[in-house]
Amino acid sequence: MRIVILSSSVYSETACAMAAHVAAMGHVPVGTLALSTLNRGTLLRKIGQWGISNSATYARAKIFPQAQSASSVSNPYLLPMLRHGSGQFRSLSQVCAFYNFPLATCRDQNSRQSVSRLRSWSPDVLVFAGGDILRTELLQVPRLGVLNIHLGCLPEVRGMSTPEWSLLLGLPLGVTIHFMDRGIDTGPILQKNELPDAHRYKSLADLRNRLIAFGIENLVDVVSRLDCGAISATPQWRGDSDNQFFVIHDFLRGRAEQCLTSSSPDGNAA
Repeated sequence: MRIVILSSSVYSETACAMAAHVAAMGHVPVGTLALSTLNRGTLLRKIGQWGISNSATYARAKIFPQAQSASSVSNPYLLPMLRHGSGQFRSLSQVCAFYNFPLATCRDQNSRQSVSRLRSWSPDVLVFAGGDILRTELLQVPRLGVLNIHLGCLPEVRGMSTPEWSLLLGLPLGVTIHFMDRGIDTGPILQKNELPDAHRYKSLADLRNRLIAFGIENLVDVVSRLDCGAISATPQWRGDSDNQFFVIHDFLRGRAEQCLTSSSPDGNAA
């Protein structure tokens, strides 16, 4: 299985963990394409989803990655995937050097040069770990398709802020691994997994971090089953309404956090 990973940055912690974990499980990527550090489009999307304060923290981590301590991680659930020997992967450059596969950077993942580079790697699948909104030409590069880890159960919750909306609507918390198409989280589903003991997490940030790691853990299973032809994608059903959600208001985010903590084993709700 020829795998290429798309990343929003060379320093993306999620992409580093994904690349390292997939490689450690026997599926070494044939290449990685990352956006230039602190890409404008990525930062604007972070501001829309996280707000200015959290986005500023994200930007500082990308500009000054060396300022972080050797053992610090933004997402502690990724630490087991980032460890190697007595050290820890802190960039895709380190992962690529360790497992001996190439890294390329670009300003636009959809550009002619980027698409040409991706085609030169002849991928069976691309795995999306962040970056641009992907256009048709890029989506058609891999033999099988572009994989995405969606932090929600499809097709019930599409779009952004899916853990929050899932809590507000009383829907299961989990991840869906699906092929991307031109729509927003509308592509065929390969695997959907509910998060065990989802309500034991004490905050939305903690829950989101665990969902990210949970998605990467399940990605390896999907890749392995794709490799041996033991899994096929199922088109999503389309109901009368399209449950697509967008950036959530701070008030509703607070209500979602209340839903999470009140339903935890030590919460105050009956």
